[in-house]
Amino acid sequence: MPPASVSASPISGRTDSVADPSHFAAHVANWFAELVNAADRPVRVALCGGSTPRALYTLLGSPAYRTCVAWDRVHLFWGDERFVPHADAQSNYRMVQETLLAHAPIPLDQIYPMPVTGDPDSAAQAYQLILQRAYGADVLDPSRPLFDVNFLGLGTDGHTASLLPGQPVLQEKSRWVAAVPHGRENSRLTLTYPALESSAVTAFLVTGTEKAAVVQRARAADATIPAGALRPNGEVIWFLDFPVGEAMELDNRSTP
Repeated sequence: MPPASVSASPISGRTDSVADPSHFAAHVANWFAELVNAADRPVRVALCGGSTPRALYTLLGSPAYRTCVAWDRVHLFWGDERFVPHADAQSNYRMVQETLLAHAPIPLDQIYPMPVTGDPDSAAQAYQLILQRAYGADVLDPSRPLFDVNFLGLGTDGHTASLLPGQPVLQEKSRWVAAVPHGRENSRLTLTYPALESSAVTAFLVTGTEKAAVVQRARAADATIPAGALRPNGEVIWFLDFPVGEAMELDNRSTP
């Protein structure tokens, strides 16, 4: 049976692809800056790891964006993390620290990295409490999102955050944060479907033609891959570079 139409589910969202992949980070950075600056209240942001967002975070930490973004409104959280020390080269926190946090004037008490001490299950419970305090409740209300922006990546195997194929975390419907002990070299912590879905805007960052097919499957709500089972409550934007957009014959291309 062919995949469902991309209009069949909220995960399909809308596409925003750039004509020149070298302008991808600037395109997303400008969108993010406008969103933050237009807000009249705190902006809670969930960050993704991996290689794709590195250029975006580096640009946001550059002098051009250091002074033009209302960083005092931004509250940063992490969508997932490898259970390694924050100083470890594989740490998502370290990548964000080096590219963004060391440069942008974000108040320290508005930065909420995932804990990586003790055992993964206890760390997941601790981070859930942090999220609940920030949210002001221990039950998610679909009309009041946990995040204003949730940045997500997408792996060629269909994983997003650390919702890895075949892992029990995919069945978690009550906890907001869970440990993922298997499926990768290191144990991980990840936000679960309920937490990831609770965002005013879900912004997928995807680059590279090798991901064109999995993007199509996710947008068609193919629940056999983790990203395809996501059902965001708010707006969904697929930020794609031109090769991905071209391979999928997308018709909503933006130029910088």
